[in-house]
Amino acid sequence: MTAISTAVGSERLSRTTGYKIGKLFPSNETENLPQKIVIIGQANTANEALISLDAQEIISAEEAGKLFGYGSPIHSVIRILRPSGSSGVGGIPTIVIPQKVAEGATASTKTFTVTGTAKQNITQVVKIAGRESLDFQSYSFSISKDDTATQIATKIANSVNKVLGSPFTASATTDTVVFTSKFKGEVSKDIEIEFSSDAIETGITYAQTEKTDGSGLADFSNLKDYFGQEWYTIVLNTYGQNAMSLLQDINGINYLNNPTGLYNPLVFKPFLAFLGSKKEDRADLLGLATLNNGEDNLTNVICVAPKTPAMEYEIAANVVTLFARVAQDTPELDVNAMSYPDLPVPSNGVIGEMKDYNTRDVLVKGGVSTVTLDKGVYKIQDLVTTYHTEGENPFQFSYPRNINIDWNVKFGYSKLEGSNLRDRVIVRDNSFTDSRNAIKPKQWKAIVMGYFDTLNSRALINDPDFSKSSLQVEIDSVNPNRFNTFFRYRRTGIARITSTDVEAGF
Repeated sequence: MTAISTAVGSERLSRTTGYKIGKLFPSNETENLPQKIVIIGQANTANEALISLDAQEIISAEEAGKLFGYGSPIHSVIRILRPSGSSGVGGIPTIVIPQKVAEGATASTKTFTVTGTAKQNITQVVKIAGRESLDFQSYSFSISKDDTATQIATKIANSVNKVLGSPFTASATTDTVVFTSKFKGEVSKDIEIEFSSDAIETGITYAQTEKTDGSGLADFSNLKDYFGQEWYTIVLNTYGQNAMSLLQDINGINYLNNPTGLYNPLVFKPFLAFLGSKKEDRADLLGLATLNNGEDNLTNVICVAPKTPAMEYEIAANVVTLFARVAQDTPELDVNAMSYPDLPVPSNGVIGEMKDYNTRDVLVKGGVSTVTLDKGVYKIQDLVTTYHTEGENPFQFSYPRNINIDWNVKFGYSKLEGSNLRDRVIVRDNSFTDSRNAIKPKQWKAIVMGYFDTLNSRALINDPDFSKSSLQVEIDSVNPNRFNTFFRYRRTGIARITSTDVEAGF
């Protein structure tokens, strides 16, 4: 029988004492699946030649700005995930995998013409991506009475260039201001510009007279190489629609008989990919959810903010900020009714069709998340993947919360396997052994049954007795080195719909 202490080897006979200390982490290891966020995105054009394309952990917006450029898509999402003076995603790792745009890509430009002469002293502001300021730096500019259009154009350019995190640089030539995105590619055409002005009161007008959308896609050729070793649970996709199919292909599909990609049983390190959409039209959103057979795929999560003037990747960053912390800390819960922490809303307070419940119901059934606008902020109503397989009710892999529960079950089960089953000596139930290195089917069965009770107490599964009755454990009849286990479980649900009938009378 093996001694419970090995500080002194069992072969020793001469008088001595031994003492050995090991590592114990009874309170530092979460029982929940640790979340890890990967951001795929671009650097500013000025930073592209200087950056490494390797995956790297970024711990602050300042670090992201210095490496990838202030105002770049990477910096813009990191400043939401890790805001100054707020916890954001806290200790959840944020890993950046940057890409370069293809040769020949172009930046977006917008040209505004200023007309008139100022009638009075007044402060004006240019809104970029719906923001009048960014990280306490304002886009405002002061106009003095009798300022000419040329003078005002210069003041506008200066007001933009003084904001470190602006996605645009600006230059003034006589009475025109040219805004040029700091980064190239199609993703840059998403940026909106608006002026606050009353021509009657100020005598000044601003009009967009020219626009050139950025063009070109990023090079994703090596992206697949980064997945499958580390378990990255969340991907923040700053490219939106242009990367949906690629991420679906990398992640694979959880087919019953032949799971593919990262759902392959020998890998099983899948992720959820979050992208933003400011579309308001129901047909456009539903079409987005069906790209590349999205209705059968549980990879992409379309995060919505109808009519927001913000960039679409900022929408995804808001949702990831909320979802990651809930998934990490309280995986039994969901993000229902949570408000976006940092996203501009339409100035008129109108979000279109999504304000209607019937529209939201159709969208959820079609694999699209929904929000409402409540007291000046977007509030999540439904967060779903594009998965909406016809004939399935309820959809098994629609809610990211449910998928995260499945992953948590797997995570905890694998820990039990590692500490109680893997590489142990397999002995039959009717055998006698006092070896601490042996495992019997009935012993493993008892451990797994205890695990069902734990999952139930954590409100991740219902009906642990159902799981226990389904549990099968066996030593393989052909391969004596193989141990087989099978079980079922029922996830807990969320009170997403409450329905009450009452009767009243005299």
